[in-house]
This record gives sequence, structure tokens and C-alpha cells, in this order.
Amino acid sequence: MRIVFDPTEAEGLRASARDAALEDPTLAYVLLDLADRGVDLNECRTWEDIRVERGLVQTADEQRVA
Repeated sequence: MRIVFDPTEAEGLRASARDAALEDPTLAYVLLDLADRGVDLNECRTWEDIRVERGLVQTADEQRVA
């Protein structure tokens, strides 16, 4: 499943990319990629998945203290 942007939204992303290009080329690249390809939902990860990958998960003991 893929989310794609309608032409008006895609053009807005491209305009934002042009505005950001000099200050943040990485952001500009990501915005252009989103405008062109959309978002593949099958490749998305949840926040919890990312936390587990990076070892940011609290143990039961740590949760009780917090």
C-alpha cells in the first residue's frame, strides 16, 4: 500500500524543497522524494520498533520507577 499526493500537494512539497535546498539539502531531497514517490506503508516502522532497534526500551523495573 502506498500513499501518494495529489498534484497540488506534490507541488507544495516541491516548492518547500526549493525553499529548503540551500539551508538543508537533505530535507529538500526527502521532500522531493515524497512528492515523486509518495510513502510506501509496507516499509514504515512504528515508533516502538525504532525504540527497540536502538535499545531505548524501558524494562518493567525502569517503568515502575518512572
